Amino acid sequence: MRSDLEKILLDKIQSLSSLKNKVTTWQTAGKKVVFTNGVFDLLHIGHVTYLAKAAELGDKLVIGLNTDSSVKRIKGESRPINDQSSRAALLAALFFVDSVVLFDDDTPFNLITSLMPDVLVKGADYSVENIVGAKEVIANGGEVKTITFVEGYSSTSIIKKIKEREV
Repeated sequence: MRSDLEKILLDKIQSLSSLKNKVTTWQTAGKKVVFTNGVFDLLHIGHVTYLAKAAELGDKLVIGLNTDSSVKRIKGESRPINDQSSRAALLAALFFVDSVVLFDDDTPFNLITSLMPDVLVKGADYSVENIVGAKEVIANGGEVKTITFVEGYSSTSIIKKIKEREV
C-alpha cells in the first residue's frame, strides 16, 4: 500500500493527455496556468527560487521536464546525474508545483502548444523572441514572462565543484 505522500507525488506527475484535461478544467474554472520547463538535474536554491517566482505568476504551476534521453542529446552523455523519475518526484514534492509532465523532444514546443498555458515562463537569459512557444502563447491571449536567476547557482557549476574536490 502506498503512503499518502507517495500517492500525492505520483498524482502530480502526469501524462500529456491527462494533464491536457486537467489544464482545461483549471482554465474553465478561471485558474491562471503557468508553464515552465527544464532539466532540473541537481535541484538547488536557484531552481527553487525560480520556480517559486514562476508559481506566483498564476494559480497553477506546470513543469515540463526533459526526459533522460532528451537531456543526453542536449547536455551530453554524462548527463543527467539524476534520472527522470527522481527529478520528477523532487519537483512534485515542492508544494507550489501542481503538475510535472515529461517530454522527450529537444524543445517543449509540442507540449506548450498542446497545453496552451496562460503564462509561459523562462529564465531572463532568454529574450521573449527566442522563447520556444512564445509566439503561439501570445497569439492565444497568453503572456510570456522571464525571471532573473539567482547568481552563482547551476547544476553545471555544482558538478564542476564536485569534480574539482575529487582531484
